[in-house]
Amino acid sequence: MNQMQDHENQRPTAPPPPVHPFVAPLSYLLGTWRGQGDGVYPTIPSFRYGEELRFSHSGKPVIAYTQKTWRLESGEPMHAESGYFRPKPDGSIEVVIAQSTGLVEVQKGTYNVEEQSITLKSELVGNASKVKEISRGFELVNGKLSYVVHMSTTTNHLQPHLKAILDKL
Repeated sequence: MNQMQDHENQRPTAPPPPVHPFVAPLSYLLGTWRGQGDGVYPTIPSFRYGEELRFSHSGKPVIAYTQKTWRLESGEPMHAESGYFRPKPDGSIEVVIAQSTGLVEVQKGTYNVEEQSITLKSELVGNASKVKEISRGFELVNGKLSYVVHMSTTTNHLQPHLKAILDKL
């Protein structure tokens, strides 16, 4: 393509849409977060990882979510997932997440505006031969986003699996 064609195919940059009223209570999440985390589980060696989360909106009553992790030593990619957070005015929230491993989660939970926290529990974990349940908790503490993920499998009860603390970029 020549420069003229390149220029003709570019879209003008529009200002971001207003935040939907359902999203407004969780607007503190919007943006990019980066930090480090720890993983543990009885069936695997413990590990540390780097992580980036992105929360964005389109003006609709939903927050788009993407996550990626990497090995701290090498920068090699480890895991990725994406999905949507659908907050409701009554403090409930629905979340769908597709993981790069092929596993999908449908979660329901609540959010607390004053505590700036979200608590989720899986309603469905699909395409998983061993994973039976996943819970997630997010909390904003002193300007940092922390989260914990608990997991149960066919051989282990619900217990801690991942935790991280992330700074907003």
